[in-house]
Amino acid sequence: MKAYELLFFVDPASTDEARAGAMKRIEVAIADEGGVIDSVENWGKRKLAFEVDHITEGDYTLINFHADPTQITELDRVLRINDAVKRHMIVRRTDKD
Repeated sequence: MKAYELLFFVDPASTDEARAGAMKRIEVAIADEGGVIDSVENWGKRKLAFEVDHITEGDYTLINFHADPTQITELDRVLRINDAVKRHMIVRRTDKD
């Protein structure tokens, strides 16, 4: 398994249930094929560099995890169809392998 880092943000005006639902769906997508979440850091509200979908702030979360490279495509698909997640980025961490 390879090390990855996922950074995403949701609209800070969204409900706690929407945030928890998005986080639960991400956890399921990672753990489905044997992936392991190493750490979850909630960065809180941050100002965006530019407006995205008429919002100027985002509630950021950083997740470090280990997974099979074949799982990343499915995780990316899950994040794209989730309405609560406005933007996301998955990066391979070669320093954590």
